Amino acid sequence: MSLARSGLWPYGWSADLERALEATATPGLVPGRVVLEHNHVYRIVTEQGELLAELAGRLKHRAAARRDLPAVGDWVALRPDPRGGRALVQHVLPRRSRFSRQAAGRETGEQIVAANIDVVFLVFGLDKPVNRRSIERYLLVARRGGADPIVVLNKADACADPDAAVAEARLAAGDPPIHAVSARTGQGFEALEACFGEGRTVALLGPSGAGKSSIVNRLIGRNLLATGEVRDRDRRGRHTSVHRQLLLRQQGGLVIDTPGMRELQLWDADDDVDESFADIAGLAGGCRFRDCRHETEPGCAVKAAVEQGRLDAGRHGSFLKLQAEQQAAEARREERALLESRRKGRPQR
Repeated sequence: MSLARSGLWPYGWSADLERALEATATPGLVPGRVVLEHNHVYRIVTEQGELLAELAGRLKHRAAARRDLPAVGDWVALRPDPRGGRALVQHVLPRRSRFSRQAAGRETGEQIVAANIDVVFLVFGLDKPVNRRSIERYLLVARRGGADPIVVLNKADACADPDAAVAEARLAAGDPPIHAVSARTGQGFEALEACFGEGRTVALLGPSGAGKSSIVNRLIGRNLLATGEVRDRDRRGRHTSVHRQLLLRQQGGLVIDTPGMRELQLWDADDDVDESFADIAGLAGGCRFRDCRHETEPGCAVKAAVEQGRLDAGRHGSFLKLQAEQQAAEARREERALLESRRKGRPQR
């Protein structure tokens, strides 16, 4: 690895990234990591310091979809402007991992929420009852991205029985670690600190009002991010984080903070539905039909387990809902591929 990149080591620079940069075979480019994106303008940390950058026309033309454009956490190859203007991002270097969802609203496409992350903290607030369905959904998406998921139950100081809340969350989460913490008091933060190390990136994701920004402030040791209270009438959170951003910790490691999500639709879950519902996958082996969907088919072992009280009906319903979303996402991807093929005048293979 080039010693010239030593200033990027704390940000996660590696020999693999060095080789990826060399593979672009484009002279004059420097590497950098995206720390903030706003209206297609990127703030990127480089060996020379932070630069503002925009996308080169060639990169925008090559991008087949939104996922091909840089996201917070991405490593890119860019060409600085010698006159001090905005740099141009020429390439997005290969991602190790990502957290993505279907773009919110009517847009059909994959939205990369954060890239090149090692650990995902899935944050939920204990100022209201544990929502097992929400935990299942976030875990399903996190597993697909390639990072290690950890369930973080924040606001333990506002919960009468944090141990019971952890046990409730365990029914949905299964094997991933679960930690009850309090960003206000610091309770439980030793377990979170153990996830960091030089160059390791942790992303915080979860619904609005869970206290992600408060956790980030404690993890970085200063009140850098604005925080807010939840509404008393419905315990819904305000969006105190407006943009995704990557922050370097003085203690080592990096944090990606993200705005709270009120809509998390599946984009590409594939086999992870079965992984997230291992109990249902195990029961499915007893179904009469190998392609049983566990809905109305006769001889369904999963439905029998629900009727006998061996499987929670809510968990079964969540499985069916996520399975349907997975199939709808696959149909959307196929439709996009067909439209793109027609646009480019190539036959669909």
